[in-house]
Amino acid sequence: MSDFQYNANRIFGLDLLRSKAILLVLCSHILWIYPENNSFVSSLFKQFGFWGVELFFVLSGFLIGKILLELYLKEDFTIQSVFYFLKRRWFRTLPNYFLVLILNILIGVYFQFDLSEIWKYFLFLQNFACSMPKIFPESWSLSVEEFAYLLTPIFLLCFQYLFKIKDKSLQFLINIIVLILFFVSTKLIYNFSVQESTMTGWNDNLKSVVIYRIDSILIGILAAWIHLKRPNFWMKYKVEMMFIGFLLLSFLFLGLGKFNLRIENSIIFWNVIYIPLTSIAFALFLPFCEQFRVAPFWLKKPIVFISKVSYSVYLIHYSLVLFLMKSLIDTTNFSLTQLNCFTVGYLFVTFFLSHLLYRFYEKPIMDLRDKSS
Repeated sequence: MSDFQYNANRIFGLDLLRSKAILLVLCSHILWIYPENNSFVSSLFKQFGFWGVELFFVLSGFLIGKILLELYLKEDFTIQSVFYFLKRRWFRTLPNYFLVLILNILIGVYFQFDLSEIWKYFLFLQNFACSMPKIFPESWSLSVEEFAYLLTPIFLLCFQYLFKIKDKSLQFLINIIVLILFFVSTKLIYNFSVQESTMTGWNDNLKSVVIYRIDSILIGILAAWIHLKRPNFWMKYKVEMMFIGFLLLSFLFLGLGKFNLRIENSIIFWNVIYIPLTSIAFALFLPFCEQFRVAPFWLKKPIVFISKVSYSVYLIHYSLVLFLMKSLIDTTNFSLTQLNCFTVGYLFVTFFLSHLLYRFYEKPIMDLRDKSS
């Protein structure tokens, strides 16, 4: 069997994007294993972490956007529709999250971390409007996603009752554009109210805070509307859009230095424009990848595996696996060869444990969700 044709429930190009996203995140956190330096590779790997999460946001928005739009158009969109949507999303995200959160709490107790604000994590409030505590740091993006899942359908429902528009597709589009503009405006308010001109402050107080980040997921939802309602445009210009996406990412990584767009002297660009532009760049890859449905069997198998376990990998790779390995093994005096071996071991342990978590916990819960739908 040389080629594998995906069925309607699985698209290889989207699996490929999801796999790339988690590998980008892993690359950035691998830097913790090695001595800090300012090399090009180190700078690139740091950028990978940001790109990986942004790609997750846009891809997540695209996938839930298709579900939401189809739900919005095919029947009366009611509070029951919202509950149905949320139930399916929460079955997908919450069990793994709460299990790993409890494990992080146990580790925090053992290492005597400050757990005074741990209650916020159970409500996804750890980074709602300000920087989060240092425990379970990768959970910041999950708060962004959960609030996007909650706020978007509720806003759609409320807007539907307040403003009667016959064309429900147009109504959906207006909703998403209004939400995008609202969350872009929160960054604008931040820009004029907070005097921040360092990358550390930007990372902690804007990039990782819920009220400034939901537009990244909404841009993915907007892409889903274009995909479903303007399919000819989506298919016709897929290569051109991917090329523009490459140009934007190249500019955002290499061009900022060339044009001296540093945070110290271009604060409004970083606070207001940089993140939405990154999200748009990744959204431009979706048309090409969404139509990429055939793959060689040798490539399909590892990509699908990484895609399936990506959520488990994201949850455990840093605050559980890497933290514990670094705590148990002193790598301070390791040679480069030893550090490389440590990295290989870390990746093996991460994917092995993630496979177990997916197979014996995440997948059975997903199967239960599908049976109860």
